[in-house]
Amino acid sequence: MGASQYASSFGRLQSIAINFLSEDVLQNLLKANSVTDIVKQLESTWYGEEIKKSASVYNGAELLEVALNRQLVETNRVISEATPFAGKNAVRTYLSKWDLYNIELILSSKAMGREITETESLLVSSRNVPAGIAAGNIPHDEIKIILAETNVDGVVNKLAKYGYGVVLMKYLDEFQKTGDMGPMMSALHAEYYQKMLESLKFFQGDEGAIRELIRAEIDKKNILNLLKAKDSNLEKDVVSKHLIENGRISTKELLDSYEVKDVAELVGKFDSYFKLTDAIEQYKTSKSLIDFEVAITKIIFENNVKKLRNIALSIGNIFYFIFRAEIEHENLKRITYGKRYDLSTDKIKEMLLI
Repeated sequence: MGASQYASSFGRLQSIAINFLSEDVLQNLLKANSVTDIVKQLESTWYGEEIKKSASVYNGAELLEVALNRQLVETNRVISEATPFAGKNAVRTYLSKWDLYNIELILSSKAMGREITETESLLVSSRNVPAGIAAGNIPHDEIKIILAETNVDGVVNKLAKYGYGVVLMKYLDEFQKTGDMGPMMSALHAEYYQKMLESLKFFQGDEGAIRELIRAEIDKKNILNLLKAKDSNLEKDVVSKHLIENGRISTKELLDSYEVKDVAELVGKFDSYFKLTDAIEQYKTSKSLIDFEVAITKIIFENNVKKLRNIALSIGNIFYFIFRAEIEHENLKRITYGKRYDLSTDKIKEMLLI
């Protein structure tokens, strides 16, 4: 019965797969002279409907970001509905990552004293409904109430009944003393990844590939946090508060690797997990950590995500579509803002994830 259910899911997902943008379309977007040109090109794609709906309120890069966010939510909704019962908990848990994205955005805005209107349009939302709601976490009306809070304390208190606030409260005193929101968000991400791995226990025997993918994603997050810390010359005890357990690389190995002189040497410590020789050479010229984010993401896509496409009658194929949609979403945002800030075509290409 499980196989037939996933066969049905596979059919539904294949029907939306034809909407993913081709390499030719991406190349044409890279050649666009402005954000306005990008909008015009995307009007004839599956982003067209959301662009049309948003055009009366937003324009330029903001219009595209809102439309891209809303289309991602719609895609996730279709994927969620196509997922059979056996896989729904894993998919629901994974999509709760957008709750964390929105919470971090809201908390950061409150910490900086930004207005609600500056934050709300950037939420990963569909008609102002955060994507996490697709996973049944924070209702629409509650998000509006949370946005109305004037400070971090108020937001944390409002989040308590959803479980997020309970985690955040443990670090609230530290935030008030230091202004560092890192430990709060690290704790939320740590709990998220733990729940994610628990949701992928072996029911049909084909979840192992996704577990390895999630563990590789934890490694990516930890390594990037280490590199940011080294680039900012932070002390090891500060760095330790921002690392997450359950990756392939233990937190002990990560912290031991931190005892080096610079970013390039630190990256070399993880060669057995991610071969980043080319990225190191790029970094020596650019001095941008984005080079490592892009390189690691590409390696994970090649080594982990692509495998899921070949497990057609399983939850693996569903996760392949989720990741494919997210990467397209992120690439389009990078092209949009690259054009907005007049970056060269070659530079934008370097920033694309695949």
